[in-house]
Amino acid sequence: MSAAPADREGRWAWRLTRFMTVCVYIFMFAPILATIVLSFNASRFGGFPMTGFSLHWYGVLWQNAAVVTAFKASLWIALVTAVVTTIVGVLTALALVRFDFRGKEALGTLVILPALVPETILGVGLLILIKSIDQPRTLTILILGHILLALPYVVLIAQARMISVRRVYEEAAMSMGASRFATFREVTLPLLVPAVAAGALLAFTISFDNTSASLFWRPAGVETMPTQILAMLKTSISPEVNALGTVMIVMTVGIPLLGGAIASALTHLNRRKSREDAR
Repeated sequence: MSAAPADREGRWAWRLTRFMTVCVYIFMFAPILATIVLSFNASRFGGFPMTGFSLHWYGVLWQNAAVVTAFKASLWIALVTAVVTTIVGVLTALALVRFDFRGKEALGTLVILPALVPETILGVGLLILIKSIDQPRTLTILILGHILLALPYVVLIAQARMISVRRVYEEAAMSMGASRFATFREVTLPLLVPAVAAGALLAFTISFDNTSASLFWRPAGVETMPTQILAMLKTSISPEVNALGTVMIVMTVGIPLLGGAIASALTHLNRRKSREDAR
């Protein structure tokens, strides 16, 4: 007899939990959905009800010289960040997993530390540092800051993959006379391709979508896509801003999904190739 009230309380608790979860997801994703829908609004006033479906504001966005310049700047910065971060991150992960040296734990902590500190604090800290040494804000400083933010995630991804790569493959190659560099190039790196692809795309996304730190580090006259959106929001919320926000949503959501799909496909191919070689 006493179990029935407890069962009812448990069911109501789960119902309340599910209801609160749905409310949280609606609160999180309803503005994103509204931004995407209103970007196709034919009216110049970005609000409901919509007066018609139109791609006009995407054409206006493409003709906006400031937006195009900001897009090119963000794309170039993100590409440089992804390339440099991937190279440094993979080599760092290799050192942390495969070698023992003095200060290894300190290096691992130092590399991961930027992921544990809020971006605003990092942005203000680096800004104070460059001001204290009379270093002007330049594009190089901005790129280095983005590399600092993205590096921990690339290292973690590469480390996770490196741990799963068995040493016997590398030892077999070196026992056949291959140098350490040749072993890394011909054996280790191909096995790390899924992690390399995922880390590069993640670093690209982190850089392309960065807002808070870029506000502190960008030089005068240089706008990235996120800072350009903020600048446009200071005047009005028009369908053009919604269109720009939709482009950012597609890129920042689509690129990680693409990275996950590529990493999964490459992992599957490596496993199938390993099984074929074993036969």
